[in-house]
Amino acid sequence: MTDNSSDVPSAGTSTSSAAADELERVSSGIHDLIGVRGKTSDSRATVTECSGKDPDKYFRVLHPWSFSPASPGDLGVAMQRLKEALPKHGWKIVEYGPDTSRNKNLRLTADNDAKRAGVHIVQMAKDNPPMLSVDVVSGCYQVPDGQEVEHF
Repeated sequence: MTDNSSDVPSAGTSTSSAAADELERVSSGIHDLIGVRGKTSDSRATVTECSGKDPDKYFRVLHPWSFSPASPGDLGVAMQRLKEALPKHGWKIVEYGPDTSRNKNLRLTADNDAKRAGVHIVQMAKDNPPMLSVDVVSGCYQVPDGQEVEHF
C-alpha cells in the first residue's frame, strides 16, 4: 500500500480503536508465518492520516514492529519463509529485492486486498542484532457518522 492517496484502497467504516485491533491481528498472522524462534518488539498500532482526505473523518492504521531471530543465521530463513508463505495466505507480493542503500537490504512489499492491508518488510542483515523491520498498514478508514478519529 503506497502513500499515494489515489492508490490507497478504502478499508470501510470503523472506529480507530477497532481498526487498530484488527490490524494488530493481521500483524500477528504475519508473525506466525515467520516460523523461526526469536524476539519481537513490543509495539502498538498508531493512527495516521489518509493523504488528501479530511483528517477528522478519515484515517489509516500503522503497526510497526521488528523481529530478531534467536540465531542470526535464521534471518534469511525467516525472510524466505515470509516470501513463500504470504501468497498462500492471500498476500500478493508487489516488490521483492535489494534496496538502494549501502547495505543492500532485502525488501518485501505485499498487499492483501481481502484484509485491506499492506506489509513492508526489510531484512536488515548488517544491523546488530540482525532483524526484520515490519510495517503493516491499513487502507483508508472512515469513522462512523457522529464519531471522531482517535489519535494514538
